[in-house]
Amino acid sequence: MTTIPETLVTIAYLVAGLLFIFSLGGLSAQESARRGNVFGMVGMLIAVLVTTFGPRVTSYTVLTGALVTGGAIGAALASRVGMTSMPQMVAILHSFVGAAAVLVGLATALDHSVRLYGAEATIHEVEIALGIFVGAITFTGSVVAYGKLQGLIGSKPLLLPGRHLINLIAFLGCLYLGFLFITYGDYFPPLWPLLAITGVACLLGILLVMAIGGADMPVVVSMLNSYSGWAAAAAGFMLENDLLIITGALVGSSGAILSYIMCRAMNRSFLSVILGGFGAEEGAAPAAGAQPAGEVKSITAEETAELLREAKSVIVVPGYGLAVAQAQHPLYELTQILRDRGVEVRFAIHPVAGRLPGHMNVLLAEARVPYDIVFEMEEVNEDFPDTDVAIVIGANDIVNPGALDDPSSPIYGMPILEVWKAKTCIVSKRGMASGYAGVDNPLFYKQNTRMLFGDAKQTVVKLIAELKTALSH
Repeated sequence: MTTIPETLVTIAYLVAGLLFIFSLGGLSAQESARRGNVFGMVGMLIAVLVTTFGPRVTSYTVLTGALVTGGAIGAALASRVGMTSMPQMVAILHSFVGAAAVLVGLATALDHSVRLYGAEATIHEVEIALGIFVGAITFTGSVVAYGKLQGLIGSKPLLLPGRHLINLIAFLGCLYLGFLFITYGDYFPPLWPLLAITGVACLLGILLVMAIGGADMPVVVSMLNSYSGWAAAAAGFMLENDLLIITGALVGSSGAILSYIMCRAMNRSFLSVILGGFGAEEGAAPAAGAQPAGEVKSITAEETAELLREAKSVIVVPGYGLAVAQAQHPLYELTQILRDRGVEVRFAIHPVAGRLPGHMNVLLAEARVPYDIVFEMEEVNEDFPDTDVAIVIGANDIVNPGALDDPSSPIYGMPILEVWKAKTCIVSKRGMASGYAGVDNPLFYKQNTRMLFGDAKQTVVKLIAELKTALSH
């Protein structure tokens, strides 16, 4: 079979790399996100085709089987995953990248076809050890994140006594094992130091993510995304693949920047995410028999519709419950009814709403909510005192006043949407259960808060029916 010359491969890789950069630029804004996705898909298609038909491929039997099998599995899984499960899907995909980096590192160490000497050999061995270390942490850390997001592992952090010392010992142990591998006197170092690094780094990945509370998982997923990028870049160095290096560096750096932005938005330490101390404490729901923080005042769909009909300004705060109930489409219809009446309707998005950065933005875009009425937290938070009605749908921790005034709360210090400052705050929930952080929410007992109990989608549908009935008279 005719292969593509090395020069054309290099040019194609350069084009694909530029498309990936354009893709990241497009994904930075909702208006251009669709275009950014197209750039990314075209770039990846070029990369796969050029690599497949490049001069380094000597046999297409195994490659074809891997592409067909992997593509079929990926397509089947992606087609079945709903938006509510997208964070779990992203987490498990990160684990695949980490596992791939480990396998590439071990395979490279076993490849004795080329002998390297001096500095070249040392650099190559550093690449192998570092790629396996980062890949192993990414693999097990992402598996644990998947388990927490899927509900297979409790969201409460595992706070082992002396866990930071244990993590430090594991890290230093990996450094020592890497040193043994790199400084081994033979042409081909033994495999056991790399296998030991794999085991210790896998344990380290588990300990780091297990120590993080469920409320902070969006930031953890973002950080694991960065880890997977660096693991891919390390694999690129081992395979001498320029595009894999470029792509991994782009993913690694952009994931790190996103994690830093989210940490700053949540008033958290970026370093503590890396060290597994992000969720130092995990709150708990009030003990049985404990006195509530106040009296809960419920409201009906009819009463809520009346408030909306008389309002001049409304701010909607979506949360993970919106995604679970798949209420975004009827919510858009409700928004259209209100806007047609001249009501100013805006959506307020917290940086960690949902369980993945940008989760709520994607949901609203899927329902065709106009981009110009979707605002970030810092853009809309000061407007609540001038808002007639704030509607919280399926959100909990991101509107919890305890983050501002309760030092004992695990979410203390996290900037939140101050919905209680609106003239009336309506909270749509199934019941009084705590949020993902596991703490009670004083918002539910505020004087101007009304609880609208029920499934989010059914509740919004009722509101639409009530508004249409009232407007028809």
